[in-house]
Amino acid sequence: MKLSEREKWMKKALKEAEKAFAEGEVPIGAIVVCDGKIVGRGHNKRTRLQLATAHAEIEAIEKACKKQGSWRIPECELYVTLEPCPMCMGAALNARISKVYFGAFEQKGRSLTKELASANLLNHTLPVEGGVLETECREILTRFFSEMRERTKKETKMGASND
Repeated sequence: MKLSEREKWMKKALKEAEKAFAEGEVPIGAIVVCDGKIVGRGHNKRTRLQLATAHAEIEAIEKACKKQGSWRIPECELYVTLEPCPMCMGAALNARISKVYFGAFEQKGRSLTKELASANLLNHTLPVEGGVLETECREILTRFFSEMRERTKKETKMGASND
């Protein structure tokens, strides 16, 4: 089965999510694509950097802006493995990204993605498409949190047996 263009790019964002996973970070990855080329990549680094803003999307957008030589990158699209949070949607709107594609939907429903994308903030609306390779994007998050719970359970047991 041949991958669609959207799926091809989301696979690249998933590679970024795998990097975050390997670093012990919540596995979220993002890429920015312009004219058929990746111009920005990023993955979650909040824990390692201890920065609330160290989201995959922010890193990818910042790299793309530098590469394109402008804070406005309306010819670019953003691909991210998890539905963006309000901060990241704000960054995409500010950068005038042409479209956002995401994989897994935010389960807690706190993203406001559609509301922010269509609010005409900054005189810009942003088409958004969710569910691109949704199963794969959700699976990496599920695997990460399952492994994290198992580690925590083992550490708790070991701590209790040392008392």
